[in-house]
Amino acid sequence: MRRGVAAAVGVAAALALVGGCGVPLSVSSVTAPDDFDTPLPVPPLAPSQVAADGTRTFHLTAQEGTTQFVDGVDTPTWGFDGDLLGPTLRASRGEQVTVEVRNELPEPTSVHWHGMHLPAAMDGGPHQPVDPGDVWRPTWRVDQPAATLWYHPHPHGRTEEHVYRGMAGFFLLDDPAAPDVGLPHEYSVDDVPVVVQDKNLDDDGTLDLDGGEVGVLGSLVTANGVHGAHLAVTTERVRLRLLNGSTGRTYSFGFADDRTFLQVASDGGLLPAPVEATRVRLSPGERAEVVVTMAPGETVRLRSFRPDLGRIAAGFAMGANDEFDVLELRAAEALAASPQVAEVLTTLEPLQAADADVTRTFSVSGREINGRRMDLSRIDETVEVGATEIWEVRNDDAVPHNVHVHDVQLRVLDIDGDAPPAALGGLKDTVYLEPRRTYRLIMRFEDYTDPDVPYMLHCHLLLHEDEGLMAQFVVVESGEAAVDGPQRARPPAGSSHDHG
Repeated sequence: MRRGVAAAVGVAAALALVGGCGVPLSVSSVTAPDDFDTPLPVPPLAPSQVAADGTRTFHLTAQEGTTQFVDGVDTPTWGFDGDLLGPTLRASRGEQVTVEVRNELPEPTSVHWHGMHLPAAMDGGPHQPVDPGDVWRPTWRVDQPAATLWYHPHPHGRTEEHVYRGMAGFFLLDDPAAPDVGLPHEYSVDDVPVVVQDKNLDDDGTLDLDGGEVGVLGSLVTANGVHGAHLAVTTERVRLRLLNGSTGRTYSFGFADDRTFLQVASDGGLLPAPVEATRVRLSPGERAEVVVTMAPGETVRLRSFRPDLGRIAAGFAMGANDEFDVLELRAAEALAASPQVAEVLTTLEPLQAADADVTRTFSVSGREINGRRMDLSRIDETVEVGATEIWEVRNDDAVPHNVHVHDVQLRVLDIDGDAPPAALGGLKDTVYLEPRRTYRLIMRFEDYTDPDVPYMLHCHLLLHEDEGLMAQFVVVESGEAAVDGPQRARPPAGSSHDHG
């Protein structure tokens, strides 16, 4: 594939040869923090301005910076409006939003609104690059349920490095018309976003991007950019919005004492009902909202247990043997009362196989989908607006993959013919693909058409994406044909590229 094996600070690289084939695979030894004495930094809410017509405008600047993942060691990083990560954008269903994105990096980047339903030209994928010194102003109307979404770069062939350097942030959607179902909701108090990422550092403190088959498996695991953070809990229940912002590692989150918690949401919003759980598996790009109950004065750690990756080869080289603490929760001696979480959270529109107009099949293998690597000039699939489709996606490899579909929130119909677990019973945009299994996904394509500008379908293990495991589809009017050869999306009405 590429590259060697990553090393932590002062730790030499190692090689694992699997099956005698000579392919180097990353062996990760996760380093435990010396303590958890750093308060968890919560991303600030991004300021915005609301114009007379109701449009809410945010401003983001992609920039260089430095971060101390290890005390006394300055590591060059990238972020939005700061050294690392980015502020939380927050908007409500029905609002028109505009984001002014300025690129102050030394190379082109882009900003993809992961999980958002929006026009293809506003999507921020590889066809909407922002050159150094340029400003991009996408605008769209938010029209989907309340959810924990996120934003990150999506430059062609460079996504892994840009995200790994630290470029990621939350985009939270609210729905004022939704009923109160007893969920904690005071931002940074009892409703806390937590992005988990892993890093490796070279001896000089710079980020080491060397990795194996799934990309980087870092030895320093961070929560909101901190290795060894704690969260001060002041309420009986706390809602954690968990985001796997890593480029290759899959986590299995739970608590060190194996307590039960409630999973209340997945990628695209609330589950129909809370799911009692002790583990939640998140592959790169996936999100889950969990509510945990605390007792006065107690301390418990959020832990990633050994993830069940399915029937994989060389599990140790894929992170399947790694188990480590991520974040410490420290409850105050007196806790404010929290409401009970409702037994019913939302009602989802039923989508059944009989509703589908089209079924498509996708084989994921190596760095190819249906035997082809990504080509910016080729449209792989053409979808008619208003159609409900089933996409049968199979991982034909013995290594992990996942699948992310832009623009839509989908439902998992079944896995090898079996009903999905309750945790996969809600809206999803990213689904882990266990090896040698077939996932039937159902989705509806609504509102936006553009024969010139495609959306993406790809693996969100970002090394895989960068090396070609991605395809393109357009949504068109009935009877309309796709336009082949898109190299760079034209700035659409309501959006612009300016030189700063």
